[in-house]
Amino acid sequence: MSIQEFKILLIEDNSADALLTKESFQEGCPLLKEMVVISSGQEALSYLRKEGQYVQVRRPDLILLDLNLPRLNGRQILAEIKKESCLRSIPVLILTVSDSPDDIQAAYDLQASAYIQKPENYEQCLEIARAVNAFWFKTVCLIKDEN
Repeated sequence: MSIQEFKILLIEDNSADALLTKESFQEGCPLLKEMVVISSGQEALSYLRKEGQYVQVRRPDLILLDLNLPRLNGRQILAEIKKESCLRSIPVLILTVSDSPDDIQAAYDLQASAYIQKPENYEQCLEIARAVNAFWFKTVCLIKDEN
């Protein structure tokens, strides 16, 4: 198995949560080369579709998606991602505060790859980052974008 470097798109509107996630993943995922943080659903879809200023970006290997976003919420973003043939193979991990059975069911109905409740502190976030690294970056075969 060759060593690869990975890219994550974090779709999160809370700057404190985004910073906590980014810092813990930088420590817990040695194979993570880049984490792009986007705070709006519409901008995230533009990024994924390589529209406008995002024409040259490399698609992410993994998406971390908060459900509670203004205007275009996480469910709507997930539905759009899974509708598009060029995006649907990207694993989407829901990372949200909600533990509602309805939210969990809806996320899996929309083909989320995993549903993770947001951790309460850095150590818990680091544990999640290490688990993501071990499973998604070391065990699973992901489709790599050549751009």
